[in-house]
Amino acid sequence: MLDATNRSGGTATASPRAAATELTIPAAVPVPPLPRAGFAARCTRALLSPYARLSLLLALLAGAAACVLLFEPQRLLTHGWPPQLGGAAAAVVFGVAYGLCTVAFVPRPLLNLAAGALFGSQLGLVTALAGTVLGAGVAFGLGRMLGQDALRPLLRGRWLKAADGQLSRHGFRSMLAARLFPGVPFWAANYCAAVSRMGWLSFLLATALGSIPNTAAYAVAGARASAPTSPAFLIAMACIALPALVGTVVAWRKRHHLRGR
Repeated sequence: MLDATNRSGGTATASPRAAATELTIPAAVPVPPLPRAGFAARCTRALLSPYARLSLLLALLAGAAACVLLFEPQRLLTHGWPPQLGGAAAAVVFGVAYGLCTVAFVPRPLLNLAAGALFGSQLGLVTALAGTVLGAGVAFGLGRMLGQDALRPLLRGRWLKAADGQLSRHGFRSMLAARLFPGVPFWAANYCAAVSRMGWLSFLLATALGSIPNTAAYAVAGARASAPTSPAFLIAMACIALPALVGTVVAWRKRHHLRGR
């Protein structure tokens, strides 16, 4: 009847199936275009890129080295220490200054001698070790945050890959050997470890333990520098040479492992 009525000229009424079909087809809704990254976002990505962070690290290190050459802070620690500053406060200030100076490439033997001359053998050793660990931790953190992402893809040479693998897999004993061997520069060991996958705890613990013999020898030598013929001074100088000999033997024995990797 409904179809006949429609054909006869009556009012056309949509069937239930047609009505349901019309309801289920939504109208086309225009999708707004995704907003483009603004200038500030692009600048932020560029500044946080690996090579930008590496450039910042190099600029910081260059600035620190320039400050050492211009102002010579090591002379303040060795000859110009304020006489009114003494006791535990002086040891804390010296330890912090020691750590910052090592980050700025001031040689540790000079700082160790100054610690012994200013505070004696025992307190000088504790102060120098605290400054050593502090400086190593700062350098390791800077290298890990600013240089690792950019430098790790460049580890393509055989020796570089071997050194990276040794530090990443055997971090504690490798860093312990590097600290015992005076021929390895302090700053170079710090940044090489930062580029590797060595953990923080292994790095700091190996630095503290491996630096004890050499630091103690220099602290005693600095404390007894006024009597260079005393037995304590001569023993200290002998102990300075002993870690170098041990490190040389270890490096000689490990050379085949490095070449074979």
